[in-house]
This record gives sequence, C-alpha cells and structure tokens, in this order.
Amino acid sequence: MSTPAALQGLRVLDLTRLLPGPVATLRLAEMGADVLKIEPPGAGDAARTMMQNTTDELAGRPGAFYRLVNRGKRETRLDLKSEGGRAVLLALARDADVLVESFRPGVMERLGVGYETLRAANPKLVYCAITGYGSTGPFSDRAGHDLNYVAYAGVLDQLATRDGAPVLPNFQIADLLGGALSAVTQILAALWHVSRGGEGRFVDISMARESHVNNVVAQVALANDDAAALQPGGGLLNGGVPCYNLYRTQDDRWLAVGALELKFWQALCAALGREDWAQRHWSLGQAIGGSDAASLTRELGALIASETLQTWIDRLEVIDCCVSPVLTPGEAANHPLFNADVLRAMLDDIDAQREAAVQPPASIARLPMGAAPAAPAISPASAHPSAGQPGKKPFNYGPWG
Repeated sequence: MSTPAALQGLRVLDLTRLLPGPVATLRLAEMGADVLKIEPPGAGDAARTMMQNTTDELAGRPGAFYRLVNRGKRETRLDLKSEGGRAVLLALARDADVLVESFRPGVMERLGVGYETLRAANPKLVYCAITGYGSTGPFSDRAGHDLNYVAYAGVLDQLATRDGAPVLPNFQIADLLGGALSAVTQILAALWHVSRGGEGRFVDISMARESHVNNVVAQVALANDDAAALQPGGGLLNGGVPCYNLYRTQDDRWLAVGALELKFWQALCAALGREDWAQRHWSLGQAIGGSDAASLTRELGALIASETLQTWIDRLEVIDCCVSPVLTPGEAANHPLFNADVLRAMLDDIDAQREAAVQPPASIARLPMGAAPAAPAISPASAHPSAGQPGKKPFNYGPWG
C-alpha cells in the first residue's frame, strides 16, 4: 500500500511566472499539493517562449523551461483586469489553502485582489508574495533579476576567480534558494500555524534578503573580523587550503577535492602515495591561505594534472576521501545518482556479476576429477579494486571513460 503524498489535499493557486514562483509551487506539487497555475490571457507566462528551441516553436508548444517548472500542475487563464476575472479568483481563493504570486508590490492591491481582500474572504489563506527586494522598503518598487539580487546580497563578490573577478553563475542562487526554497519553507511554517488553529498569514519573500541571510560563511568571516577569508583563496572554503580545492586534470577536466576533515585528507594522501603530505593540514596548524597551503596546493595540482579525469575517478572515487569529478550537466543527467534507469542497469549488472561469481562455468563442471582449470582472463573492470563490491562498481563518465 503506497503512502499518500504529504501535501495531498492542499489547494494552491499559482499566479507566478518565470522561475522562482513556479519552482516553489512545483515543489509543493511534488509533495502532493493540487496546484492550479493561473496565467493571463494571450501569451500567458513569458516562460512559455523563453529558451524555446526551434522544434517546440514549430510545434506550437511551450519550451522545455516552461514544461519543466510547471509539470504536475493544472492550468487556467484569468484576466485579473476584468471584473469577471477578479470574481473568479476571489471564488477560487475562498476554497484555497495557499496563494503564491510574484508581481511587483502593490499590483494585486491595484487589481482589487490584494492580501486584505482575499483574507477577508478566507481568513485561513496563506498568501505568499515573492519579490526581489520585499513588499516594503526603499527598494521594493525596483526591477531586478537573480544577478542583481546576489550582487546586492554580497554573494556575487564571493563567487570570484583568483584575480577577484566575479563569476557569472549559470545557477540562479537568488531565484532558487532565496525565492523558491525560502517560499516553500515559510509557506509550510504558515500552514503548520493554520493547522494548529491559527489564521492564515502574509508571507513576504525578498530574494535579495534571503540570499544575504544564507551567505553564512561570509558572515562568519565578518564576525571574526577576518578580511582575508573574504578574498579568493583566503578562506577555508574558497581555495585557501589544498584539501578543499579544485584541480585541473591532464585532459582539461576538473577534480573536486573536499577532504576537509583530517581523516579524509590522510586517506587521500595514502591513496596518492604521498603520506609525507598527511600532516600538512589546516586542523594541524597549517595557516589557511598561508605559504605552505599555497605551496602544497601547487604540488597537488601538478600531480592531478599528470593524469586524466577518468584515471582519478577510477583511483579515488571508490575511496572514502571526498573526491569527485566536476561533471557537466549532461553527465550528471546520466549519472546513477540522478538517473533511475542508469542506477537500475548498474545494480542489475552488479547482481549479474555476483551471480556469475557463485556459479562455476560449465567448462569447469565438465573437467575430469583432479584437473585444474585454466586461469581466467581478467577484464579491466574486474581488475578494478572495487569490482564485485556492492555499491562500489566504478562508473565511467563521458566519452573518455
């Protein structure tokens, strides 16, 4: 008997567009909520055509962006500038548990369907507004996007190369962390309050503010008055130690070394045959961002650069030392961590190997008593130290594997 989804029966009205709001309501839908996406008449959500490929355009269907963040939702169109459209929304809100919108502050009020109006119709309604800079304050009316929010929040400054140049991330930190995730968290908290007999509430999500609040490690550096830790290569987690760093391989790929704790660093050193490095660790007094850390980072970098990524994967991934390849999105999509079909095939292969190991080959069964079988040929896969160990089968990444 399957377990009902946690939010089964929860009714959500989604008036959001583009990325942050739709992802927030998507997460609610994935937990079982009934989400009704409400779009304006005409073109609807601009995400329908944003990043749309030619195939989808010619077929007259929304692009992958829209489909991905709005899957599992019901859809309808309402003209909130019309009396009829507002009347329908009001009726829907009376029976809803949650409403999420991402207009600029004041828009819903000007349309005549703001929080106070909807609250009067449904005191239990949890109303969530996702905005760039909050519903009130000097910046509340300003336009912005993810890049602007992380720039204001001090986050973009921390995503920098060695020369201090900020890196333009292709992962929307403010939209997804500051907007979608924070919205879901606070919506669930408000629903808990309602479930205990309380009234609904207005949930005010500022993507800039939430990004700033979650910039924890930078805040630690400020609290410690450690300006050096805020600079690229000056802190524990931004390149100031060799045990937690990124290294280029021979084939111009990258290896992520996250051996932050001493036991992982020592396991890595042993696997590399460099036990002489094992005591050169920040927890044993190595200065973070200091000369020895920089020197050892260069030494380890030279060693990593002497072999291909696949070589390091085969050698280190099966060891408990917190080392991983930097995968492309395409490789990640085909990794058993994230792809159920690949995982199933991988586990079936392991089971087949295990079964073959316990069943003697027919040629052995036919041998005369006392005759010794010939030594079996050893394939590269079975020669790997992890072969035959459940959950430890090496996974080849990409075309070079």
